Amino acid sequence: VAENTTKSWQTAPHVLQVAEADFLRVDQARKLHGAAWKAREGFSLTYLPFIVRAVSIALGKFPKLNASLQGDGLVLHRRINIGIAVDLNFDGLVVPVLKDVPAKSLPQIAREINDLAQRARAGKLRPDEMTEGTYTITNNGAFGTVITAPIINQPQVAILSADGIRKKPVVVESDGGDSIAIRPVGVLAQSFDHRAVDGSYSAAFLAEVKNAIETRNWEQALES
Repeated sequence: VAENTTKSWQTAPHVLQVAEADFLRVDQARKLHGAAWKAREGFSLTYLPFIVRAVSIALGKFPKLNASLQGDGLVLHRRINIGIAVDLNFDGLVVPVLKDVPAKSLPQIAREINDLAQRARAGKLRPDEMTEGTYTITNNGAFGTVITAPIINQPQVAILSADGIRKKPVVVESDGGDSIAIRPVGVLAQSFDHRAVDGSYSAAFLAEVKNAIETRNWEQALES
């Protein structure tokens, strides 16, 4: 990890972009299904599976971020395989990979994330479960971080940090006028390789992730 991150920082022109997303719909789904989910599955339903699903949707529309640099060219990947950085109890990290994410339901994503994380910390991952990643997500939100500028996991061209989700006052627009509401707001921070895409492309991708988080019917998705 140390060698890879050092090489990445020295060779890739990193650019950081940050967007805020309203997690109200995600929170509503978690509150409605959370207790039954934990009783049935044996683990809590976190924000991460929802973020992974939203990112997979956006990557399907912005394929230049689901890519690798090879020489002077950019290779677009047909599969969307998302690596999840897993902390090994403050003793380093590994990045197991959820493969073919668009083909999986939200419950399948949640189960696979939990399974990979548990086996990673127990040292039971297979070598093939840490290969073929096309995009990476690092999740520091549980520690209450505000913004994290992650280092790209080369030869990938971008990485997303999901930071802390906090209740904040936000302006809600409606036909009847603007109002103030308390909403769970999360920060999504993406580092991208400027050799692969420019800022407008990355910003449009983040806007798509934000839109998916804010507008998808997550309650229905959990029932699939």
